[in-house]
Amino acid sequence: MPQIVFLPHPKLCPEGAVVEAPAGKTLCDVMLENDIHIEHACEKSCACTTCHVLVREGFNSLSEASETEEDLLDKAWGLEAVSRLSCQAVVADEDLVVEIPKYTINHASEGGH
Repeated sequence: MPQIVFLPHPKLCPEGAVVEAPAGKTLCDVMLENDIHIEHACEKSCACTTCHVLVREGFNSLSEASETEEDLLDKAWGLEAVSRLSCQAVVADEDLVVEIPKYTINHASEGGH
């Protein structure tokens, strides 16, 4: 089973975490199942960017991003070449290192209307 290292995040995972996850699960589901409560405002339907992550190692082992995901990622805060929506990134058989960005673009959580 692949090992996933989640780098420390000030609110969601202050100490960081190392978990094992079966291939075929999304990064979002892996985080939620391991008490890393990443936002997923669209309920994992690939309609927002609140579950945006940076895959620092193992990026190419993940499922390929759809055109819809890539279009949404253009709106994500802190977009990088290794950005993915965790609700769409399916774990394969390689170990991963994942960083959760400090901010998201979520009007509901930021008090917008």
